[in-house]
Amino acid sequence: MDSRLFDDLQQTLSTDGPVAAIDKLCADLKARKEYAGLFYTLLMKKRHELGVSPIATGSNQDLPPALHQAFEDGIREAARTVGKLWLDEGDIPQAWAYYRMLGETEPVAQALDKVELKEDQDVQPIIDIAFHQGVHPRKGFEWILRRYGICSSITTMAGGDLPFPLEVRQDCIKRLIRALHEELFERLKAEIQRKQGFAPTGKTIAELMAGRDWLFADEFYHIDLSHLSAVVQMSAQLDNCDELGMARELCQYGQRLSPRFQQVTDPPFENQYQDYEVFLSILQGDDVEKGLAHFRAKAENADPETVGTYPAEVLVNLLLRLGRKDEALETSRRFLARLGEARTSCPSFVELCQQTRNFQALADVAREQENPVNYLAGLIAARTA
Repeated sequence: MDSRLFDDLQQTLSTDGPVAAIDKLCADLKARKEYAGLFYTLLMKKRHELGVSPIATGSNQDLPPALHQAFEDGIREAARTVGKLWLDEGDIPQAWAYYRMLGETEPVAQALDKVELKEDQDVQPIIDIAFHQGVHPRKGFEWILRRYGICSSITTMAGGDLPFPLEVRQDCIKRLIRALHEELFERLKAEIQRKQGFAPTGKTIAELMAGRDWLFADEFYHIDLSHLSAVVQMSAQLDNCDELGMARELCQYGQRLSPRFQQVTDPPFENQYQDYEVFLSILQGDDVEKGLAHFRAKAENADPETVGTYPAEVLVNLLLRLGRKDEALETSRRFLARLGEARTSCPSFVELCQQTRNFQALADVAREQENPVNYLAGLIAARTA
């Protein structure tokens, strides 16, 4: 740093006083883009305005209690000022350091939305801010998918409970479905053109596969099968949308694979691609009653000793997603009420009684189970329902 600055600061302090000297230092640091120093200078300015020592102790415990709130306001103002300067410079990680201390994400999210990735850019810092720190998870996942591919994106989504709202998680799953669907569609087209010598006219995966059993000859497949399995399973978390149709096409592709690649999973999805296609068709409102019968049969035929109650839990959750709470309650009463308050993947029988306000059912089952507490609770609740 130019030594003349120190002389100028001393001169300004002598002739014009502390406020002018502090303002001069702020202006100089801003011009030099030394924003970290500017932040602490702004804090010094606030301390001087409050009539306390300009020397920060780190903990600010030297301030009288009556001044704490005013100084906290000064910290927030300084952080916003410096954070905005870093955003204007296009340095999102530096800016985030200041906005993070305020718990303010919107200015950084807006900046992330405008970022155009460069080919040789190190994207990990902004991906970390956008996705892993939750500032703009949709944008962050878009970058993960674009820069690191489907495999890393699946790993990211499967890496534990993401602290995002349901709509954000669903948006990420939709992006995955679209990416894998596009990859499979283009590879099928390329294989058909290579084999038959002309570009196929089919607009869907089903149309490309129709009449072309040779696509699967010699146990051939066209995309990573672990990706196919993972994305199909994730798709069950979506509500009705265009991507569900794409996921069903992925299921149809999976059903054409060699039996050796027909992955056997736990009931009620033991025939993975067939069962998931039925599940997704229900969510899309296609052959709903037929689909529900499919899963009711699985719940009825499940051996509690070997399979457990998961098929019934899936059916209960599916009925709830369809808004059929009374049927969900009846299914729970038949298959799950005996579990009491045991943890399951669906609401318990007692919770469903509360959701449907069918407290008589709670009392009836409690009597069958010789549970006087729930019996009396059900009777009392039924009187006031």
